Amino acid sequence: MSAPPIRPSQQLGKMKKDESFLGKLGGTLVRKKKSKEVSDLQEEGKNAINAPLQPSSAEVLPEDTLLEENAERTMLDPTSRDSPKFKELQRVLIDWINNELEDERIIVKDLEEDVYDGQVLQKLFEKLYGRKLNVAEVTQSEIGQKQKLQTVLETLNELLRPHGWAIEWSVDSIHSKSLVSIVYLLVGLAVHFQAPIRLPEQVSVQVVVVKKREGILQTSHVTKELTSTTEMMMGRFERDAFDTLLDHAPDKLNVVKKSLITFVNKHLNKLNLEVTELESQFADGVYLVLLMGLLEGYFVPLYHFFLTPESFEQKVHNVSFAFELMQDGGLKKPKARPEDVVNLNLKSTLRVLYNLFTNYKDSE
Repeated sequence: MSAPPIRPSQQLGKMKKDESFLGKLGGTLVRKKKSKEVSDLQEEGKNAINAPLQPSSAEVLPEDTLLEENAERTMLDPTSRDSPKFKELQRVLIDWINNELEDERIIVKDLEEDVYDGQVLQKLFEKLYGRKLNVAEVTQSEIGQKQKLQTVLETLNELLRPHGWAIEWSVDSIHSKSLVSIVYLLVGLAVHFQAPIRLPEQVSVQVVVVKKREGILQTSHVTKELTSTTEMMMGRFERDAFDTLLDHAPDKLNVVKKSLITFVNKHLNKLNLEVTELESQFADGVYLVLLMGLLEGYFVPLYHFFLTPESFEQKVHNVSFAFELMQDGGLKKPKARPEDVVNLNLKSTLRVLYNLFTNYKDSE
């Protein structure tokens, strides 16, 4: 009987507050204050937060009052933290991570508590990119965790920056459990790797910035846009031949479709099946699953997919399963998302079928 899944936070343990020689101020060293000085600074902080010209709904924590001159600390506004759209975005990201890392027996329940130490980010990158990172598997010390994070984030930044992503995260912000930084990074990864998920659109949050100027705490609010529209986010990908085909040579589209129909029917006819409309007849994933079995020469057990899918989720399951079969056959992960195929997106369906055509065109 296999052992139950292990949460990263359980697996690595919790850092005790007194084990850290760095504060939670994004890497800024904090000075020890005499009790009276601390008391004065706390009162000063309350006055700054409650000042009429600088309203804030965020609570000033003791560590905020210990900020060094010209240092700053950011925190998520409580109202944004409770926003339904922001909570939904977190839920979608958590479900995606858990689906990707199922084989690793890792379960994420809380982004702040389970992602900050770098273990989940390491495993997620390795699964998505198919490349191992040279880092320690388990690190419980703060120094070890930050060293791992440094390596992981450098690799991720090299991957995302050329595609126009603004790097809104750092080792210190991730390790200090900044939820906004963690979500920013995960959204970037999800979009870059075309995760089979539907990110909530136009999710923004308010961030409270606490700065210390001339011994006085000052606060301000900054709006952070975490997601835009699906079209804009997906537009970050490099255009391919199908974008050019549909935009500039639509007259050739029918030629391509005819070639693909001839190819798929050559194999589906063995099961007395025939396709006449690419965008609609592959949308429920059934023909894709059967086609992969025919191309690879095996029978796909019917209990692995829905032969007569009725819901959107069942259709997405079928297409996702077909994608898994493609990867098992040595093909690269399709650029298209299962949801787009189900939603009758012609370019997505063409990309999937053309990938099969180029790899199996000589198969009998």
